[in-house]
Amino acid sequence: MYHGGKNRQWGCEEFLENSLPPLGYHTVHLAGREILVGFPGMSPPELTPMLKQYFEAKAACPGALLLFRMGDFYELFDEDAKTAAQVLGLALTSRDKGANAMPMAGFPHHQLDSYVGKLISAGYRAAVCEQVEDPKKVAAGQIVKREIVRVVTPGTITEEALLDPKQCNYLAAILPPEEDGEGEILGLAWIELSTGGFWAGTFPKSELYDQLARIGPTECLILESADNIVPETLRERIMFTKRPAWAFGLRTAKDALLRQFKTATLEGFGFAEDASDDPAIRAAGAILDYLTETQKGQLAQVDSLTPYRSGGQLEIDEASRRSLEITETLRNRRREGSLLYVLDKCMTSMGSRLLGEWVANPLTRLKEIVVRQDAISELLNNDEITRDLRDQLRRVADLQRLLTRVLQGRAGPRDVAQIGRTLRSLPLFREKLVGLTSILLKSLHDFINPCEELAERLGRALVEDCPINSKDGNFIRAGFHEELDHLRDLQAGGKQWIAEYQYEQAQRTGISSLKISYNRVFGYYIEISNTHADKVPDDYFRKQTLKNAERYITPELKEYEEKVLTAGERANELESQIFDELRDAIAEMKVPIQRTAHALSHLDVLAALATLARDRNYCRPRMVEEPILLIFDGKHPVLETSEQSGTFVPNDARIDATHGVIQLITGPNMAGKSTFIRQVALLTLMAQIGSFIPAKEATIGIADRIFARVGASDEISRGQSTFMVEMTETARILNMASRNSLVILDEIGRGTSTYDGISLAWAITEYLHDYVKCRTFFATHYHELTDLADTFEGISNLNVAVREWNDEIAFLHKIVPGAADKSYGIHVARLAGVPKEVVVRAREILADLEKTHVDATTHHLTDLPTALGVTEHQPETFVKQTSGGQVQFSLFGPEDHPIIEEIRQTDMNQLTPIDALKLLSEWKQQLDHDAKKHRRKRS
Repeated sequence: MYHGGKNRQWGCEEFLENSLPPLGYHTVHLAGREILVGFPGMSPPELTPMLKQYFEAKAACPGALLLFRMGDFYELFDEDAKTAAQVLGLALTSRDKGANAMPMAGFPHHQLDSYVGKLISAGYRAAVCEQVEDPKKVAAGQIVKREIVRVVTPGTITEEALLDPKQCNYLAAILPPEEDGEGEILGLAWIELSTGGFWAGTFPKSELYDQLARIGPTECLILESADNIVPETLRERIMFTKRPAWAFGLRTAKDALLRQFKTATLEGFGFAEDASDDPAIRAAGAILDYLTETQKGQLAQVDSLTPYRSGGQLEIDEASRRSLEITETLRNRRREGSLLYVLDKCMTSMGSRLLGEWVANPLTRLKEIVVRQDAISELLNNDEITRDLRDQLRRVADLQRLLTRVLQGRAGPRDVAQIGRTLRSLPLFREKLVGLTSILLKSLHDFINPCEELAERLGRALVEDCPINSKDGNFIRAGFHEELDHLRDLQAGGKQWIAEYQYEQAQRTGISSLKISYNRVFGYYIEISNTHADKVPDDYFRKQTLKNAERYITPELKEYEEKVLTAGERANELESQIFDELRDAIAEMKVPIQRTAHALSHLDVLAALATLARDRNYCRPRMVEEPILLIFDGKHPVLETSEQSGTFVPNDARIDATHGVIQLITGPNMAGKSTFIRQVALLTLMAQIGSFIPAKEATIGIADRIFARVGASDEISRGQSTFMVEMTETARILNMASRNSLVILDEIGRGTSTYDGISLAWAITEYLHDYVKCRTFFATHYHELTDLADTFEGISNLNVAVREWNDEIAFLHKIVPGAADKSYGIHVARLAGVPKEVVVRAREILADLEKTHVDATTHHLTDLPTALGVTEHQPETFVKQTSGGQVQFSLFGPEDHPIIEEIRQTDMNQLTPIDALKLLSEWKQQLDHDAKKHRRKRS
C-alpha cells in the first residue's frame, strides 16, 4: 500500500496531470489535497468508507505505525500489520480473502500502553487513531468519526506504564551553527513532557556531545540538512528525528512560544532581546512545533522556558561521566552500582528525578551549595522530624506527572484520587517544617499549598479504591451527588419503589398474592393467578399468559421500566461529567500544585541526603573558593557501601600550597590507585551538589570542571584506536582545564611504545604544572615520572603501600607519601590465574633484565631528569637533544659489547692514520657479523 513519502504521494499537481488514478489506486482527501493510495500491481479492491478513513489517517502521520481503533480493538493494516506482527508477536490475518487480501493485526484496546511501549522500545513511532464519537449515536449507514489523538515517540511519552518513575524522559532539539555565520555556537533545547520542565541554551559546537550526555534525551530533533552533526556513537541510544528547516525558524519559534506562554516577550524568562539567545529560542520553537503536531495541542503543563547559562554548573564531559560511573555503570549501563544509585534514598519518584538532576548538574556557586548544606544539616540534627517527614513522603504520589495527565485529559479516577490523598497529607508537612530555621526549609514550608477546598472536594467525591479507567464507573461516592444516587437506585432495580408500588396495587385490587417481578426478556410485570382474574383492573394490560397465571403491565410500571433501563447509561454519563468537573478543578489549581510538587521533591532529596549522612556517618565538607582539596579519611562512596562494614580502607587527599598541585600515585595494579583517584572526583562532585561526604573531615575548593581520563577503550565506529581515544581525551583536558578544575589521570601513555609513552606522560605532567596549574591526581606505572617531584615544587609523590614476605604480597590499599619501588606485575598475574610456567619464566626474564640491562647512555630511566638534561626547572624544555639528534631511551639497553672494551684499551696516540682506518674496518666487520648473527637467531 502506498501512501505519503518520497515517490509515493500523488499531490494535486500530479493528479491534474493524471486525471484518472492509475490501476490499483484510490483517492482520499487530506487537508485539501487529493492523495492516491492503493495496492500497485493489484486490481483495485473495494475502498469502503472505513478504509478511506484509515488511509487519510495514515497519510497524516508518515513514518509512524497507525493504531486504528475499531470497537474494542486497535487494528493495523498492510505493512504496518506485518511490522506489528513481527515486533509484538501478533497473529497476522487479513480483512478480505483472495488475491486482494489486506494483511491486518490487532490487539484489545485495554492493552494499548503495553503494546505502544514495545513499539517504542523497538525504535518505532506509534500514531493512535481513536473513535471520537459514540457509535450508538451514529446514524444508520454512517461510520464512526475517528481522529489521530496523539503520536507517541520516545521523547513524548507521558503514560505512567511506559516511563521509569525515577528518571526524567527528555526530548531535545539541536540547531547547528549557521554555515555562513561567525563562530561555532549551536542552539540546544530540551523538555520533560511528563512534568512540563523546559530549558534552552547556547553552547559551543565542541560541547554538543557532552551536553547530550548530561541531559540524556531519548529523542532528539535535528535539521534534515544537518544530519552529520550527530555523533554516530549516540544513534544507538537516542532516536534522532529529522525536521524541516521552517520548524526551526526564528519568527515561527518566537510566535509559538509567546502564544504558548501567553506573554508579550521572552525577557521575563531571562532570554536576551538581542540575537545572542536566538539559536536557543529556535531550538525551543522546534520542540514546541513537534509537540503541537504529535500531542494535538495538549500542552497545558508547558508554561515557561528556563534559560541554561554555562558557569552556574560544574561541567563534566561525556568521557568523564562515563569513566566515573556517575549515573550508570560503565560495563552494563545500569543504574545499580552508580553514584546516583548509592545517593538515592528518596521516598518519592519526584525526589529521585530531582536528585538525578542535581547529580548531573552540580553547583559552582558557594552560596547555593551552603544553602543546601544548611538544610541537610538541620534535618540531620532533627532526626525525629526527618523520620516523620520521610514516613509521610512514602505516601506521596507523583504530583508532577499526575498533574500533566490531568491537564492532557488522560488522567483516570485512580490518578485523581491519588492527587486528593496527597493534598490531604500536606498540612502534616507544613506542621513538621514549622520552626525550622534554614533558608531552604523555610521556603519549602511556604511553597507547600494544601489546597484545602480542592482536597476536601476530592475526598468527598471519590471512593477509596478507584478504577484506573473512568468508563468502569462506580467511583463517585454515594451521597456526593443526589441525582447520581437516584439513577443508581433506579439502575439497581429501585427495590424500595417496587415494594411500595406492589403494596399499593395489592391494596387497590384486593389481591394479596399480587407480585411484581422482572426478567430480561419481558422486563417488569405484575403477575396475578387465574383465581383472581375477575379482580384485574381495566388499566392492566396483558403482557404474557402462563398456565395458571397472567402477567400484566401498567402505564406507571412501563414508565418506571423505561427509567430503569436508561438509568445505567444516564448514570455513567453523569458520573463522567462529574469526573470532568473534578479534573477541571485540579487544572484550575495547576500553579499551586506545581509549586507544591516542587517543594515536596526538594524536601525528599534533602531528607534523603540527611538520612544517608546519618546512616553512613558522613561529614559536612567546608566549601571554599580557593582551588585546594583536603580530604581526611575519605572513602569511595560506592565501594564503601558494597564492601563489608569496616573493611574499606580510608585515605587522605591533599592538594594545597604545602602538598603541591599535582600528586603522582605509583604502585601495583589492584592495589587501589584507580579507586583512590576516582574517589577524589566523586567526593568533589558530591560536595558540589550540597551533599555530605564519606570522610572524617574535608575542605574542598569549588571546581569549575572535572576531567577523568581513566581506562582504555576504542571507538571503532569513529575509526579511533584505544590510544587515539586516550590522546583525544587528554587533549581536551589540556585545552579546556583551568586553574579551578580537578583532573584525574590514569595510566596516560600506556597505549603506545614505552619511549613514546614516558615522553608523553612526562610532557603532559610538566604542562599541567607549568601552564594549567590545576589540581591533578595522576596514577601511573611509569616510575620514572616520580623524579619530577625532585625538580618541580608543585609535584608530590604518593604510593600504595604493599607488604611483601616469602614471595607473597598483600595490598594494604593505603595511600602514603613517596614513590613505589616496584610494580608487582608478575605477582598480580599470578593472582589472576596466569599459568605457573608463564609466571616462573617471567620472573627469570625480569631478574635477567634488572641485572644486565641499562640504556645506551649509561643512564637508568630512574635517572631521567639527568638523561633528559633537566638539571633545574626548565618549563620550556620537554626533550633534550644531543648533537646527533634526539636521545632515545631504552628500558632494556644492551650489555657492553667487547668492541667497547677494546676501544677503551686502545692508545689512540700510538696509531698511525692507516692503522686507525684498518682498526675501524675490523670493528665494522665484526659489528656487521654480530648483527647478521642476531637476525638469524631472532628468525
